[in-house]
Amino acid sequence: MALFQHGLPRTMGHESAGVISEVGDGMGHWKVGDRVGLSPVMSDGDALGYGKWDGGFAAKLRATDDNLVALPDEVPFDLGAMATDAGRTAYHAIMAVGGARKGMKVGVIGLGGLGYIGARSAALSGAEVYGAEVNPETQKLADEIGLAGVASSIEEFKDKNLELIVDYAGFGTTTSAAIETLGEFGTLVQVGMGRLESTINTYPIIINQLTIRGSKSGTKEDLAGIYELMKTGQLNPPMNHISQADIPGAIDKLRAGGVVGRFIAMYE
Repeated sequence: MALFQHGLPRTMGHESAGVISEVGDGMGHWKVGDRVGLSPVMSDGDALGYGKWDGGFAAKLRATDDNLVALPDEVPFDLGAMATDAGRTAYHAIMAVGGARKGMKVGVIGLGGLGYIGARSAALSGAEVYGAEVNPETQKLADEIGLAGVASSIEEFKDKNLELIVDYAGFGTTTSAAIETLGEFGTLVQVGMGRLESTINTYPIIINQLTIRGSKSGTKEDLAGIYELMKTGQLNPPMNHISQADIPGAIDKLRAGGVVGRFIAMYE
């Protein structure tokens, strides 16, 4: 998909939460002052920040009923914004597509922005969760997430008979490692696209009768589900608060790598 196909200038930023300041025609069920999160993908497949819709780096932006979700009073705006894509996408993959539930043995590859939320969501559902993460600093979040174990590779948990593995990293070798690790009748949900190609061994897929599924984005219902978890105060991913003026520098830091948690720009 070509970015900015509807022309420039375009204000970026696809994870947003705020307060409704004006209500247009046909939106009478919303009112000025309502707290909302904005699911970034519209019903026509367009998205905030890189389609024909300006994004959340602006002080104000337009939205429709397609992407508005009520933000509970118990959820602060920083968490509410983070949840709109990272939270929604992570939740959709592990809960809706993967079907994580109480008692299930689950592996999560990558404990960054999406992986932290996915792993924590599964742990809160009562699943036994094992994480794979190459960043030593991120590994230190294992207890906070509620992991039963953490290692640099998911293959360290071959003896756990994992029923579900969600690969939020997708660096080729992580995909093949997940296939080698899953127990019989296990499911791999692929989310990350760090590399678009992977060399895999088909033998365990056949012998263990594995299922491989892809997962992208999520729904308004997934976003509402994440907000319900956040209401409890038990889902608090790491964040780095910045000002609007700090956004370009934060993007440079993300390119360089090594950042733990998401950058959240707070507007006055």
